[in-house]
This record gives sequence, structure tokens and C-alpha cells, in this order.
Amino acid sequence: MSLPAGARLGPYEILAPLGAGGMGEVYRARDGRLGRDVALKILPAGARHDSERLARFEAEARATSALSHPNILTLFDVGQHEGAPYVVFELLEGQTLAERLVSGPLPARKALDLARQVAEGLAAAHERGIVHRDLKPGNVFLTRDGRAKLLDFGLAQLAEDQRGLGDDGDVTQGRVLGTVGYMSPEQVGGEGADARSDLFSFGAVLYEMLSGQRAFKGATAVETMHAILKEDPPALEPPEPLPAAVERILRRCLEKAPEQRFQSARDLAFALDTLSTMSLAPLSGARASLGGPARRRLFLIGLGWALAGATAAGLLFSAFARPRAPELSMQRVTFRRGTIDEARFSPDGQTVVYGAAWSGALVEVFQARLDGPESRPLGLPGSDLRALSRGGELALSLRHRRVGTFVGAGTLARAALAGGAPREVMEDVQAADWDPQGRDLAVVRSLQGRNRLEYPPGQVRFETAGFLSHPRFAPDGRRLAVVEHPVWGDDGGNVLVLDLESGEARRLSRNWSSVQGLAWHPSGREVWFTATREGASRSLRAVDLGGRERQLLRMAGSLTVHDLLPDGRVLLSHNQVRREMAARLPGWAAERDLSWLDYCFPSDLAEDGSLVLFAENGEGGGAGYSVWLRRTDLGPAVRLSQGAAMALAPDGRQALANLRYTSDTPQLLLVPTGTGQPRELPRGGVNTQAAAFFPDGQRLLLTAAAPGQPTRLYVQDLAGGDPRPVAPEGTRFPLSARPVAPDGRRAFARDGDGVSRLFPLDGGAPEPLPGVERDEEPLRFSADGRHVYAYRPGDVPARVVRIELASGRREPWLEINPADRAGVPAITPVQLTADGRGYVYGYRRVLSDLYVVTGVE
Repeated sequence: MSLPAGARLGPYEILAPLGAGGMGEVYRARDGRLGRDVALKILPAGARHDSERLARFEAEARATSALSHPNILTLFDVGQHEGAPYVVFELLEGQTLAERLVSGPLPARKALDLARQVAEGLAAAHERGIVHRDLKPGNVFLTRDGRAKLLDFGLAQLAEDQRGLGDDGDVTQGRVLGTVGYMSPEQVGGEGADARSDLFSFGAVLYEMLSGQRAFKGATAVETMHAILKEDPPALEPPEPLPAAVERILRRCLEKAPEQRFQSARDLAFALDTLSTMSLAPLSGARASLGGPARRRLFLIGLGWALAGATAAGLLFSAFARPRAPELSMQRVTFRRGTIDEARFSPDGQTVVYGAAWSGALVEVFQARLDGPESRPLGLPGSDLRALSRGGELALSLRHRRVGTFVGAGTLARAALAGGAPREVMEDVQAADWDPQGRDLAVVRSLQGRNRLEYPPGQVRFETAGFLSHPRFAPDGRRLAVVEHPVWGDDGGNVLVLDLESGEARRLSRNWSSVQGLAWHPSGREVWFTATREGASRSLRAVDLGGRERQLLRMAGSLTVHDLLPDGRVLLSHNQVRREMAARLPGWAAERDLSWLDYCFPSDLAEDGSLVLFAENGEGGGAGYSVWLRRTDLGPAVRLSQGAAMALAPDGRQALANLRYTSDTPQLLLVPTGTGQPRELPRGGVNTQAAAFFPDGQRLLLTAAAPGQPTRLYVQDLAGGDPRPVAPEGTRFPLSARPVAPDGRRAFARDGDGVSRLFPLDGGAPEPLPGVERDEEPLRFSADGRHVYAYRPGDVPARVVRIELASGRREPWLEINPADRAGVPAITPVQLTADGRGYVYGYRRVLSDLYVVTGVE
């Protein structure tokens, strides 16, 4: 099917042909709705008459559309034209890797950088259960700005449904497809493909990038398949010397047995990233040989020890060693799938104690000896670690629960590491640390609408309208360091040090987009912390008491520092962090994944569920926060502005953004969702933390705070004027809630004691909000104003209840549960449609591994 310029396929106008092949014809087209050029591919004629294949195509295409990652080609739309299926992609400028390799191998640094990007794209897809199955140079696109993009994800099965070999070596066996020369041994043997099959193909592609030659090449396709099954690749002869670590990575990718390869693309990307800063020192010989059974056996033995034992970093992390500095090494401590919260060295330095939630289970405290791989639980399910004293006494959070995205709380208790029942000390404590003598604790908790650091408990040392985390005493006990987060529910913030004698508080390091984890250097002259100013990939940094900063360690993923020892060992967790969102509306058979880039925070949902307003603050969103709007029918997302997404107007024509992360002066911005210009709103001297439209769309209800004051409720007219307070100090409503009643006369909010109440907005005393429990968050009113919906944000699954205001009667309403709960500590936020039957929700997925690191200076 050839389409002339000017032909229309639905909303798309054909502009010009771009190419053709066995997978169909590709055209440049114009999407008149969004005013952008796209790539439109018409699939082969043979696909038109097979209803089963068409259904499979649409299902896989929709799955592929969820792969929103900088290194994966974005699929915008699917459809049919005169019975022929078509797909719509982003339009790329550049060339495929296959076209580039015609002119020879790539420079080593360029090849390794592109390989890392490809591995990260694979990791993003594999984590969503999608395997490429046909990774080859022709399916890797190199953009003009140096980015690698994976093509044809999930669509390889749509090629001509034949049993046999094509001229280019394409093979289809049932539902398994690949290209000879890049297929894994299990694909060649007809055993099907999983994520590890993609890693074998990746190894073949990397080999070709470095050498300019295929790893497996026979005179015929059959001979090539035999080589894949039985032979090692020829000796690698790169045009320039390579580090030995590159050979080891290649070897592991090209193992014949899947269980001997990297077990995840995330681990592979991690390994490649460690090469990004290393000097490309030559291999020990003039030639790197990937052949030879004797050498192969020696390599496997060494690799097995490196992975199973205590010094895997000698293989992968030496890249971080600076000239004349100690060699960096890392010993992995944990090996399960889930999230690590706090961790500490034992007083003798031979044991690590940590709190973790593994495989979706309750958080629990474990201890691990450093001379073995096993972790032993302390027998207190539902408890979390807060601190460990020099004398071996634990500070625990019993009955630990989530009270915010980054905040947990529970009953503070003391217990001996050697054993014995814990002794309860104080309720609703969020964080704690022992003083150097092990006599008393500094604690963080919320009272009267403020988050407070107290030492000893009851004596306030510092407070904020946001929240505080990671309090840590200096070795001499004269100072306390803490992370100050100005906005509740966001982990951006500052590193602050309190002088306990003078009471002076100094912000040593400011304005981090994400900052978590803090520890004093044993000298007491520096605070080490993990933070980033863009996205969510925190690196290890240090700041001295004069405010001078330096970066210590950076790698793919996000780091959290937990503890330091005088002998130089550092306790770090390496975290893969994503924020995802999903939705379900009445009539849908199942939930739909609406995640766009890598850190989605759904802020509001249209009353009919058709649109979701969300923020992005990850690596894909660029610097700072950005505001996006997406249709829940899986249409493409549209970027509206910079800032944090706050609320969507009732008619869907305007969105509210907060520029607190993209401007020195916090500012609210009204952004049209269609044509029109953004408009700034007067600040009135307050900083907004949460906002919601009134039902009439003409006013806003704000949770805001004047500098140095607690939060309170304000009303702001969109026609003009500053925000005006309408409730006492200490009041706030939950982030992303719809707190205003349908009549616009009252709103729910928490008072200074954390109790949910109904506040009249035209003056008067607050009323009880019956039936809402203390640790629940109200979400919205029902359309008739007779009920409120509420849930407990620390629970997984999230259970939404409907509460009758007149009687307080509670009715179970919805249960929201991600299919994969590993690494999901909480579900927040939840948005409901006007009838309460449709929803969108968000959650962070944090997958952590704990390491002991030496050689950081």
C-alpha cells in the first residue's frame, strides 16, 4: 500500500515516505491535533486478514505505549486504515546503528555510552514484563543529539507469519522471532525468549559496535545458528585497547546458558555505568580473546566468586577510583527484592542492621553478618529501624506505618541488639538518633501543625511547616545534622546543622530536588549526604561546616547513605526508583498503566475520569518539575508547563501549577490546557503546598504558610487579589485531595492536632468529620455532598471507604492493589471520579540493594 502526500489516516496527514521493508511502509505524517510531525507505519498486507494477529498487535502495541523511557521509541497511537493496521511513533532524526556500523566500529567510549543507554531501555521494558525478542543494530536508532533509542519493542511478532528463514535471516517459530546472528541459543533451539535472551542479543550488538564484525557469522543462516549454539565468538580485535572489565561484561552477556548471563538488564546497565568514568586502560595482552575452553572455565570460576562473594565491586566498580586514591570496592549485603529504609553498622563493624520490606511483605528489622550472605530477622514484623547506639541498643519504630510519601511513623521503642523484648517510649515518632553516649534520643514528630526536631524529647530544637528527616548527631555530640524538607510530601530540601549549645541553625547545602540519607564523617568536619538537583538519581556528596561541597560517588540509579565507620567503610543502599500511576474506570476490564516518563505523580483527575493531571520529576522530565496532561484512554501526554502539578479546573480547561521548584520566588501559575497564555497569581506572601479548585472554578482553596509560620487554609479568587486565611494556623488538607464540598461552603482539613474536621469557609467553628479515623486521609466529597471518601495512605492494598456524614457509617468501597507489590511501600495519592467508581492512583517503587563501600574519599 503506497500512500500519496496529502492522504489522511484518521487525524494524520501523510507528508512523505520515509522507507519500506518487510514490516511495512513508514511515512512522515502530521498530527493536526497537536501540531507535530510523527512517523506512521502501515503494517504488511498479510496482517489485515488475520483477526487473531490484529488483536494481538493491538494488545502488544498498547503495552508498548506504556514504555515511556528516554531510550525507547515512544508509540503514540494505533489504528486501522482500509483494514490495514498502522502504528504512530515519535519522529526521530539520525540513523540506525546498522547504518552507522557500515563505516566501521565505534570509538570505545561512544560504544560503551550507547550500550549503557540500550541496557537502560531494556531494563525499563523488562521491568514491565515486555521482552524485545529482536534486538539488533537495525532496531537501535542513534539520534543526532547522541541518544540511543530502541525500536520495534513488542512488535517483532507482527512480521510475516512464516516458518523458516528469510533472506536477511529473520526467523519466526510460532511466537518466537529473532534475527540470525543476534538470536540467543534458546531462540535458535525454539525454546522461546525471556529477558535474558535480550541480554544475549545485546552482547552480540556490543561486540559488533566495538569490533565492526558480527559475533556469529556463518556462510549460511544454518551455520550461523550452529555457531550461536556451539561456538564462542572470534577473538575481539577492537581498533583501540579496552579495559578488562569490558571483556568480562561481554563474556557474561554471551553465555550459552541463560542462568549464567546477567540476570537483569538493570544489573547490566549498572555494570556499564561504572565504566563511564574509568580510564580505558589496555587489556593485559595485545588481543582480547573471547574463545578457549580453559580460559572460559577460569573466567567463570572467578566471576562466580566475584558475584557470590564480598567483592563484586572489584569487577565493576573500580571505575570510580581516582588517580593515587584507594581502589573503590563494594560488598553486597542484601540479595532480595524490596525496599530498604534505615541501616546501621553494629558497634564492632562486623554486622549490619537494617529495616526492609521484602517482596511486598511488612517492613521488618534484619541483621546480616559481613562474612556471609544471609540476613536474619529480629522477629518483630511491622517494625522498622530508627537508630543503633554505640552500646548496641536499638531505637525501633513499632507498628510502623506510612503517613506520607516519604514519611513513616510508629511507636518509638528501645531494645538490645543482643535480644529481649522492646520497651515502648513514645508514640507517633517519625525519625530518631541516639546521642553519642547512648543515653537519650533526638526525635522527629508532628505537633500543632509543625514538624519538630526535639532533643531530649519534649525540647524543640527546630521546626518547619514541611517535614524533617535523617537526624544525626556529630561524633562529639555538640551538633545535630538533619534534612529539612520545606514541603510536606516532597523529598526536596536542604542539609541543616544545629549547634546544640548556641541554638544556631545553618543550612549548609540548599535547594536539592531530592535529598535522602545523611551521616557525619568520623572526623566531625563534614556531613556526607545523598542528593541530586535534577531528577531523582541521588549521588554521594560531602559538605563541610563552611558550606564547601564536593561529590564523592555517582552511578546509575539513586544512592542513600546510611552510616560511616572510622576505618573508611560506608554503608550505602543503591536504589532503582520509579513513580508509576495506573487507572481504572467503570466498564474497563482491568487497570491501565498510565505512567509516562519515570516519576509520575497524579495530582488530579477529571470528574468524568477522561483526563489525568500529573507531574514528572525524574530523569526523563528534565530539570525540576514539569506539568503534564494525559487522556486515560492511553492517548499521548501533553506537557503544559514547568512546575509541580496542583489541580485541574472542573471544566478541564485550566490547570494549576506551582513554580516553587523552578523559580526563586514560589508562584502559582494558571495554565490553559488548550489555547491561551499562562497567568501568574498573586502570592500574598505565602508559600502554597496544596491547592484545589472550588466547584464553581472561580476560586482556589490553598494549604499555605507564611515564612516561619504553620500552614493554614486560604481562599484565593482567580479574578484577582491575594490569598486570605479562612481557618486557624496548623490546618492543612492532604496533597492532591478535593476538599471543597459541592456547595462550596465548607471543606475538610486536618487541624493542628492532626484530626480531620469540616471547616466552614465563610467563618465559624469547625465541625466534626464523623467516621474518619485519625490515620486516614479524606479524598473528596460525593457528588451529592452526603458522603466523603477516605483511605489510609500507608496501606498496600489501599482500601477506600465511603463515609456517610450524617451518621459516620462506614462502607467499604474500593480496594486498590498493584499487581506487583515488591518495592511499593505505600499507595499515594488516590484520585476518584465524581461518582466514586473510577480512580487513578500513584505509587513509588523502590528496589534497594545494600552495600558496604571502601575507598571513598
